[in-house]
Amino acid sequence: MTATQGVIVDSDSLRLVKSLRLAKREAMSEIQLLLGFAQSISRASVVAFPERLVELDNFGKYHTLLQRRLEGEPIAYIFGQKEFYGIDFSVDSSVLIPRPETELLVERALERIPKDVEIRILDLGTGSGNIALTLARQRPSSRVTAIDNSTAALETAIRNAQHLNSKNVTFLQSDWFDAIPKEVFNVIVANPPYVANGDPHLQSGDVRFEPKSALLGGRDGIEELHQIVMDSPDHLVRGGWLLIEHGYNQANLSQIELVQAGFAKITTHTDLGGNPRITEGQI
Repeated sequence: MTATQGVIVDSDSLRLVKSLRLAKREAMSEIQLLLGFAQSISRASVVAFPERLVELDNFGKYHTLLQRRLEGEPIAYIFGQKEFYGIDFSVDSSVLIPRPETELLVERALERIPKDVEIRILDLGTGSGNIALTLARQRPSSRVTAIDNSTAALETAIRNAQHLNSKNVTFLQSDWFDAIPKEVFNVIVANPPYVANGDPHLQSGDVRFEPKSALLGGRDGIEELHQIVMDSPDHLVRGGWLLIEHGYNQANLSQIELVQAGFAKITTHTDLGGNPRITEGQI
């Protein structure tokens, strides 16, 4: 069986619209990505040559990919990678999918990390390693420690480090600061679990497939955030910075937590969607 790319995009995009309630334009874009991935060609090539025939083997690959997507599996897990800050990171179901709003955490941290100076950075809950490895790449003179309590997540992060040939990142398995009781850093960054346990969004979209341990932050969503903020002063040099990502409705609570922990110069920054997303403070 063969078919042209144009016919496949037209028919199967409608299936995605019905199955995942995507806008037709978004569904067509995803179909083009899947079809290109199955043929080892770019989405642009699929768009440019809709009359191209799809070979039988590639059509089978595409159909398998499409079925996974129709069941709701995120595109990033299907492809096994996700771009973050211009870098392709390997991802799987052991880690959160890197999101554009988290790039703001990297941007704010880079403002606090001088170039060509050896300082120590700690990334709490590293997941795929996207934050730690991006900071390490942007600030090669720094030394980065990346922590996660998930063995599977650390394996993914280490694979990414090897692929990027990162030499200035150390990975440790730890429940937050447990494995480094006496170490101190110049900058601590964290994207902790901050979704409330009963949040209805957990039942829809990509988060259905992501690890709950990296999403759930307790009854009100800030249990892990509270723990990090309270313990961070003991692990920061005087004048050091803590930068933390939080939910769109957690800015005030985050600021209060930082004040109570003794931080100053507390500022919250909004993401591209206009939502309060990153709060930082200096000890």
